[in-house]
Amino acid sequence: MRRTILLACLAAMVAMIAACGGAADNKPANNANASNTATKPAAAAPTADALLALDKAANEAYFKGDSKFFEGFLSDKYVNYGGGKRSDKAEALAAIAKVKCDLKEWKLEEPQMAMIDADTYVLSYKGTFDGTCNDGPNGATRKADSPIRGGTVFVRNGDKWQAAFHGENMIIDPKNPPATEKKAEPAKDEAKKDEPKKEEGKKDDKAASNSNTAAAPAKPAADPNTDALVKIHTSGWEAFKAKDAKKFDEIAAANLAVVDPLGDWISGKDNVIKRWTETMKCEGITKVGVSDGFASAISPTVELLTLKGEADGTCDGQKNGPLYQSAVYVKQGDAWKLAFMFESMAR
Repeated sequence: MRRTILLACLAAMVAMIAACGGAADNKPANNANASNTATKPAAAAPTADALLALDKAANEAYFKGDSKFFEGFLSDKYVNYGGGKRSDKAEALAAIAKVKCDLKEWKLEEPQMAMIDADTYVLSYKGTFDGTCNDGPNGATRKADSPIRGGTVFVRNGDKWQAAFHGENMIIDPKNPPATEKKAEPAKDEAKKDEPKKEEGKKDDKAASNSNTAAAPAKPAADPNTDALVKIHTSGWEAFKAKDAKKFDEIAAANLAVVDPLGDWISGKDNVIKRWTETMKCEGITKVGVSDGFASAISPTVELLTLKGEADGTCDGQKNGPLYQSAVYVKQGDAWKLAFMFESMAR
C-alpha cells in the first residue's frame, strides 16, 4: 500500500449522475379524491469510468495535501482499516493535510466496478506511481508503492458519490515477492541510553495522573449488527477451512467482489468461491479465528465490518498469517450477504 493508513486516494469532485426513468403515469383518476402524481425516476447507476475519474481527481488532491477538498467528498461514514488500525473521516482529514508528494508521473487504469446495491458501488483499479511522498511512518519521505490495486466503496448522497471506504494493496507476483526490509537494531549502548530511569518514569506517571489535560474523545460504539455479522463472517472462515462451496454460496451476494492480499481483483460469486475452495491450494488448516470485529452502517441496508482473521497451515506454499479484512455486507430480504471484501496482510 502506498500508505499504511490509506486515508484518501478517493475522489476529487462530486459526480453529477444523470437520472433515468419513465414518465409519470397520465391515466385519469378513478375517483374525486385521487390525484395524478409523478413517480420519482430511479437514480442512474454510475459507470466505472465516471468513478475512476473521481479517484483520479482525489489522487491529485491528496498529492497536494488538499484536505479541504475531502471535507465534502468523504462520506461522514468513511472508514479506513489497515494493519489493524481503524480510522474515520476526521483522522483522514488530519493526515491528508500533512501530505506533500513529488511525483514525476502516475496513472490509474483498468477500472473494474461491482454493484453492492442501487446506492452503493465498489471501484477497483491499477495504479502506478513514480515519485515520493512524506506519508511514511512518522512523516518519513519514501518512494511511492507501485504498482498497487486500489479499492473504493462509493455511496450515493443525494446527487453526490462519496467515498465510504478506501484501501490499496501492492500488486505482488507470488513467484517473485518483494524482499522484506530488516529493521535496524540500535547499538547496545544506545539502547541503554534511551531507556528511561525508573525514578523518572514514576515522576512522569505521577505528573500525568495529576495533569488537567482534556480526556480523549470517546471512541464510537460498534453497530448493533456487529455480533450477527461477525457470526456470519466466522462461518465463512469455517467454510474456507472445510472448502465448503455450499456455505459460501449461502452467505455471498451474486455480485461478490474481492481485492485479495496480492492485489488481485476477483469478481462474481462463482469466481470468488472457486478461488477460495479450489484454485488456492491450502494444506494443514486445522483452526481458523476472527477477532476485533467492529461494524458500522454505511446506509440502512449496507454495513462495513472490519476485523482480523487468522488460519494456521499454508496456502499456495506460503505460511498463513493474520489477514486484516474490510467486509461490506448488504441486506437482502432478511439476510445479510457478503458483497465486497478488501484483504491486506500485516506489513
